[in-house]
Amino acid sequence: MHDTTKLEHLGIPSVPVATTEFMIAARAQASALGRSDFDAVYVAHPIQDQTRKEIEARADAVIAEIIARLTV
Repeated sequence: MHDTTKLEHLGIPSVPVATTEFMIAARAQASALGRSDFDAVYVAHPIQDQTRKEIEARADAVIAEIIARLTV
């Protein structure tokens, strides 16, 4: 969240991506950084035990949202 908010402050569109396990923490950090409106895109948790194909499927599920948020 820190890196993406810094990039946003520089005018570089950014979208944090996290797993659902970190949703509350990500939102708390965004708020603490003065960007309560800046939410991450979330994928299902966990990811560490997923196969490459499962990870790709999760990425495919959110890529349209990421692109849409980067091009607003």
